[in-house]
Amino acid sequence: MSDIILALRNATKLYAGVAAIENVDFELRRGEIHALVGENGAGKSTLTKVMAGVVTLTSGTMQVDGVEAAPRTPLEARHLGIAMVFQENSLVPTMTVAQNLFLGQERFYNRLRGIYIAAQQFLQSLNFDVTPTATVGLLGAAKKQMVEIARAVLHEAKVIIFDEPTATLTPEEKKYFFDLVRDLKRRGVSIVFISHALEEALILADRITILRDGKHVVTDDAVNFDRARIVQAMVGRDLSNTLYGTRKSTVRPAGARVLTVQNLKMAPMVRNNSLSVFAGQITGVFGLVGAGRTETFKVVAGVLKRDFFHGGEVILHGKPVRYRVPAPAVRAGIAYVTEDRKVEGFFETMSVARNIYLGLAYTIIVALMTVVIGTLFLREPKDVKIWSEVGGEGPGMVTEATPAE
Repeated sequence: MSDIILALRNATKLYAGVAAIENVDFELRRGEIHALVGENGAGKSTLTKVMAGVVTLTSGTMQVDGVEAAPRTPLEARHLGIAMVFQENSLVPTMTVAQNLFLGQERFYNRLRGIYIAAQQFLQSLNFDVTPTATVGLLGAAKKQMVEIARAVLHEAKVIIFDEPTATLTPEEKKYFFDLVRDLKRRGVSIVFISHALEEALILADRITILRDGKHVVTDDAVNFDRARIVQAMVGRDLSNTLYGTRKSTVRPAGARVLTVQNLKMAPMVRNNSLSVFAGQITGVFGLVGAGRTETFKVVAGVLKRDFFHGGEVILHGKPVRYRVPAPAVRAGIAYVTEDRKVEGFFETMSVARNIYLGLAYTIIVALMTVVIGTLFLREPKDVKIWSEVGGEGPGMVTEATPAE
């Protein structure tokens, strides 16, 4: 039996004549952890989606266990023993964690109690703190990622592809994930690992492949790489002197205080948070998953509401503000870019142009309606006589008015 479990030869994928990957050769050995590294747009996700059956090659071949294969769907890839944990989660939000884990593996007769018990035991074996009866749509990004990983492991795949799996995990959860990957390796499972964290690739991987502009640059054992060599292969030049040669010794002068948050509270996630943002400066906010970073700025942008009593203050340009919806915050100059682009960031069924101009179109429509209503507004009639139903002046139901001139 060959040591190579999966191979791609001269793999090329074109989109409207533009190559996402071009003549890429890639080999994955049995029981190895193979890191795939490159800048954004280098072709990492496209290459792995070819393996997972999400997209098909324009030209080139793919082999699994020495046999040529061309999976056209993730289900076909799963039958070949290949599973992928996508960067954008592919879970069903209205189903529970347990139902998502066993989706596609249901028996003719299922008992929910049995599914929940099996899911609980399996999640505990992975050290994942996720409740199997919880609805997936109510979980945070980190726990959704855990469910994705657990589902791939449950399918007993020979090859598991992880696309940025640690992006939303806490340090403790990352440790569990690394232990899980090493345990899969001991079982003979081959791992393809995409990460922008170069240190993770150096620590975890047996071999590293680097892509640049859709083309294969180098593949070598991880022990032969260091951070400088990876960066140089990724960008085509040495950045140690151009970007990191001199350390900043001065801080950019602070401009005017633009935004102030004082004792912000939104039970139970945000508790007495305070910060200031100055013009012309980049303010970084850090914390573990669940620390309230996202919720704090959702309150500032009007996506969430802070506590009505003792909820703190948000001061913009020296004036207290309280936004109940995002629209007035946007008009005031506050834009919120969500962490979950797929769910909260845009409309998938609309074109790029419609997504970009959606808010602007609404503003234009409101402005036009205001002008039209103002033009058609009738002044109060000057001479009004009110007649009662029985005849004679006084309060009644019948009105006769002389229009204003």
